[in-house]
Amino acid sequence: VTLFLEFWKRRQAELEYEWDTVEYLEQEEQVRPEYEAQCTHVVVNEITLQKEHVPYTACGKCIRMTFCTSAIFFWILLIIASVIGIIVYRLSVFLVFSATLSQHISRTEAIRKYLTPQTATSVTASLISFVVIMILNILYEKVAILITDFELPRTQTDYENSLTTKMFLFQFVNYYSSCFYIAFFKGKFVGHPGNPVYWLGKYRNEECDPGGCLLELTTQLAIIVGGKAIWNNIQEVLLPLVKNLIGRSSAAARSEKVVPRWEEDYHLQPIGRLGLFYEYLEMVIQFGFVTLFVASFPLAPLLALINNMLEIRLDAWKLTTQFRRMVPQKAQDIGAWQPILQGIAILAVVTNAMIIAFTSDMIPRLVYYWSFSVPPYGSHSSHTMKGYINSTLSVFNISDFKNASKPFSPWFGNQTTCRQVYRDLRYPAGHLHQYEHNIYYWHVIAAKLAFVIVMEHVIFFVKFIISYVIPDVSQKTKSKVKREKYLTQKLLHENDLKVAEKNMGNIADKITKGSDSTFRPKAE
Repeated sequence: VTLFLEFWKRRQAELEYEWDTVEYLEQEEQVRPEYEAQCTHVVVNEITLQKEHVPYTACGKCIRMTFCTSAIFFWILLIIASVIGIIVYRLSVFLVFSATLSQHISRTEAIRKYLTPQTATSVTASLISFVVIMILNILYEKVAILITDFELPRTQTDYENSLTTKMFLFQFVNYYSSCFYIAFFKGKFVGHPGNPVYWLGKYRNEECDPGGCLLELTTQLAIIVGGKAIWNNIQEVLLPLVKNLIGRSSAAARSEKVVPRWEEDYHLQPIGRLGLFYEYLEMVIQFGFVTLFVASFPLAPLLALINNMLEIRLDAWKLTTQFRRMVPQKAQDIGAWQPILQGIAILAVVTNAMIIAFTSDMIPRLVYYWSFSVPPYGSHSSHTMKGYINSTLSVFNISDFKNASKPFSPWFGNQTTCRQVYRDLRYPAGHLHQYEHNIYYWHVIAAKLAFVIVMEHVIFFVKFIISYVIPDVSQKTKSKVKREKYLTQKLLHENDLKVAEKNMGNIADKITKGSDSTFRPKAE
């Protein structure tokens, strides 16, 4: 990611030079008509010391910003509420699948082996989550535009930067919140048999599959990434195509004469002021999926590459056949997208380190192999993985079940302890610290935290070294800029020299004429 961003900066510098936007200043950009129409207050410009009209006072601006910030937080809380709704769905449906799924597929052993209650719950919840995400995207697009219009930015660049920040914030929470929940919260606060944790005092907290939450996170990412790519491509192809077909059929019904090509192009779909904005947003969201959770879904970069190869051709077809020709506008860089990409790059280091440490079983396995398989904690003479599964299972006395969570008697028969379905690192019943976390648990937690800290520092160090070594502007572009400045100074100097020589020539002519008249003999 760092290499990508650094080389993009170099490419951006080349484009700035080629399109002559190196010294593009904000003062050159025109004021938005919507802003200028609302200018009713008079203030003194600090730079020009002249009076100018603005749409709001300092107090009015603070009120607008407070209202917009509150609205943003409200809609983000609504996204979180939808995620909680999906969690409640998981909790309630898992009980139903556990009771009825085995009865419906009892005859098919192959399906029963893979279609477990956990898998069925995970897949259906991921599909529902994807549908909710797509619906909320349509809603939050309208909300972000309304909030930005209420802010009333001065220039089009300010408008796009403000809208970019809001839209990405909404999309970030909307797309990634369920993935963050599965990766870092699901199965972490479940208690233990006899003392489970309940949601809303009714639903028992979700637990991960016996193999961990990594597979469920991969399923969630595959459905969202794949579904989003398919949905966006279908929408980009079908929507403008259908609109143009309807427009052409209605235009042909009204007119029987042959119209010129430029008039036919006029009836195509307008690209709009935010045409490229949605393309940038789509790529940045995909960039986040590829980088933030790549440790759990290594196939994501390949899927993104295949999608982007198809996306390039679809966009080319769409822009050249289904939309009117775009009106070019000058821009110095990609605006607010650059810091957003840099923020994702930094966050990706943290999320992947925590996925490896807290979501996968890599650290517990390493701790067991190097510390708990040999004395003083283990009984093996050499480092081995034998007995690892057994070490992750804890013993629980069935008599310690509370009445609210106690199973029916036929469920456990004559058994007095529960072990094979109780995966945790706790002391057994009868121990001085029974059902408390054992020494193996604290070793694993310490190793996980140490891994996250070391990995983050090493990768950040390498990242900043790469950023320092690779200059933002290539030497070739620097030479071109210096050459252009040199030629400009040379022309200015030659022009000043010509003006000076011309002035000196005029002065010399005047002096010569004056001396001639002084020494000429007077006429008699």
